[in-house]
Amino acid sequence: MIAGSEMAVVDANAAALGVPRKQLMESSGNATARVARTLVDEGDSITIVAGRGNNGGDAFVAARFLEGFDVDVLLLGRAETIGTEIARENWAALEPADCRREEIRDSSGVDLGDPDLIVDAMLGTGVTGSLREPEATAAAAINDSDATVLSVDVPSGFNAESGTYPDDAVQADHVVTFHETKPGLPDLDVPVTVADIGIPEAASEFVERGDLLRLSRDPDSHKGDHGEVLVIGGGPYVGAPALAGQAALRAGADLVRVACPTAVAHEVQGYSEDLIVRPVEGREFEPGHVGQVMEFAAEHDTLVIGPGLGDSESTLEAAEAILTAFTGTAVVDADALELVPDIETEATLICTPHQGELAKMGGPSAEDWRERRDAVEEFAAELGHTLLVKGNRDIVSDGDRTRVNRTGNPGMTVGGTGDILAGTTGALAARQEPIHAAGLAAYVAGRAGDIVAEQHGDGLIASDLLEATPAAMQYDE
Repeated sequence: MIAGSEMAVVDANAAALGVPRKQLMESSGNATARVARTLVDEGDSITIVAGRGNNGGDAFVAARFLEGFDVDVLLLGRAETIGTEIARENWAALEPADCRREEIRDSSGVDLGDPDLIVDAMLGTGVTGSLREPEATAAAAINDSDATVLSVDVPSGFNAESGTYPDDAVQADHVVTFHETKPGLPDLDVPVTVADIGIPEAASEFVERGDLLRLSRDPDSHKGDHGEVLVIGGGPYVGAPALAGQAALRAGADLVRVACPTAVAHEVQGYSEDLIVRPVEGREFEPGHVGQVMEFAAEHDTLVIGPGLGDSESTLEAAEAILTAFTGTAVVDADALELVPDIETEATLICTPHQGELAKMGGPSAEDWRERRDAVEEFAAELGHTLLVKGNRDIVSDGDRTRVNRTGNPGMTVGGTGDILAGTTGALAARQEPIHAAGLAAYVAGRAGDIVAEQHGDGLIASDLLEATPAAMQYDE
């Protein structure tokens, strides 16, 4: 089962993997026509009610495959406003076809005639909320018709995220949906055909540019709505928490604060005026700082703990107390990782080890990435937390779902890139569920590294990735 928003990601990932959307639309339309043929007799009349998105595009393709039937295609709106190029191409392809085309330019013009079958292709999985005009009038007309109704992907008005079926939605007699069923469809008291349209399994397994569709910012949002991140680190090392904090900002967090010992607070602040430093007295973190740090933590959506922290006994004792007491989402990196297997906590942890750190956690070792993928999934399930295991191919797993990232290059073995990844993960975890935050962070950090490598080759340094991160987060068709 796959939600509508996730289906958009998978579609885009399939395109990134070499299966173009045009090919998927052709397969979807063909599948729709096959189901339609089972519901009517040769020569029967079919009215297709199509929207201006790709759901309508699927139906335009279906019309070409319905030779031998009396087919009318009603487009809700003007042809020049069809939303995607491939849907426009398939509308144009109907001109020489043996069917009639009509543009419905206002709701008063909705006349379905008296067909034997109505194909509902107004709205697909990407639309939620109450029906607007002219779809609302068209849906009412469809529901009042005596014709059999076949809905494409989901009945128009059906919510493919929650699986809810509003009263004003199209009441389908049959549904043909694509790739996987959608939430709520199995509960409908109508036949649902799930059609394989050629989306490869890799589109779900590999993190690709389609995953960037998860990122959005509400134009009416305010400061803080996109996350406040607290980086806990520094002491023996100064640059690590500063890099993590700056990466969190570049990855979209609205506010980033760094809790660090006073011995390094001035230097951390010196890296960027955009960071807000919250110093604790001393040269390194100690158990006596836990209460103060927890007060800081309460103000934040996510923690990033570990960059530059060090591995002294007192510091690790303090880190353990923080992770034990915290109940939110925390990204755990560097020396703090070894604490995770023995901690009992209500926190949601995203752990970002490289292979050596994973071994110290008691995790698996495997050369082949496929074997490592399976072993990491098993270990994540055992831990009860999300793992982002860095490597030539990054493995991300929450024990149930597992993704593989392929961005990045050998130049990223330079010190500090792990801090960039941890900060990026922290920012994304403020507004994404852990598996998606970790997968996106791996993709974005690796893609930023690839952008930088085009200029600097193996001479890239971690701070180079900061400037490239916003570009790496942009979705390109």
